[in-house]
Amino acid sequence: MKPKTVAKIPEKKLKEVEILKKLIKEKKTFLIASIKNIPGSQFQEIGKKLRGKAIIKVPKKSLIFRAIEKSGNGEVKKLKEYINESFALLFSDLDTFDLAAELLKNRSPAKAKSGQEAPVDITIEEGPTDLVPGPAISELGALGIEIRIEKGKIHIKKPKIIVKEGEKIKQAVADVMAKLDIRPFSIGFIPLCSFDTIENKLYTEIKIDSEAIVEELKYAFAKALGFAVEIDYINSETIKVMIGKATAHERRLISIITGEPEMVAPVQEAEVKPIEEKPKEEKSVGSGAAGLASLF
Repeated sequence: MKPKTVAKIPEKKLKEVEILKKLIKEKKTFLIASIKNIPGSQFQEIGKKLRGKAIIKVPKKSLIFRAIEKSGNGEVKKLKEYINESFALLFSDLDTFDLAAELLKNRSPAKAKSGQEAPVDITIEEGPTDLVPGPAISELGALGIEIRIEKGKIHIKKPKIIVKEGEKIKQAVADVMAKLDIRPFSIGFIPLCSFDTIENKLYTEIKIDSEAIVEELKYAFAKALGFAVEIDYINSETIKVMIGKATAHERRLISIITGEPEMVAPVQEAEVKPIEEKPKEEKSVGSGAAGLASLF
């Protein structure tokens, strides 16, 4: 019997595997992102904006699988199940959530296509448009949108929801949105999962909500300030409240001793009391704001 011949792996592929393995080991963050439906021009534009912040690779599955296996890290191997079709690998020294925030920041508005699900209720707002009378009148009327003609242009008389969140977008609706330049979708890299090589930690759900983070930080600060005032902890923030509180008490004492009414309204007690415990609710925030609030 003839011995079985083993296919030799091309030198170019072996070098690519070594590069990927080195990046996995040396960079702080190894992130997998979906690049489904991203036009080539936009992919290049995002790449330019991330230059200096992340290294982007779009290798074949077999190469990244081999690189992951050769990295020798058991936790990294868990990322293999998240590598499907249309993916990109990002290697960076940024924190996972900082890198994910960069990706979300570089997303672009996109027009709706027939068959897509509406991400939110899509409303045609009241006001003027750039549309001239013609076929557009019947197209808008078919969707129940009330109009009038002003100065030779179509004017929307009142707001109208043309598709509700979760509903499939019909072709007629997509055509109207295109004419009104309504872009309810966004295109860009979608973070799927990430691995922190410093912490040796895997992140399988990466959700960034900047508004929620700010609210959590405000809540944490207010709670910490109230607690610090109650235990007489002095710093640049608490001293202002303490002085205001002392001044209010002074005015009250003078009023009691002299029998004269207070001339200036006292500081409200709500400003110096610890705020009440916030009702527990499920929230997805970025990096650690909820954890910060839980410290107080």
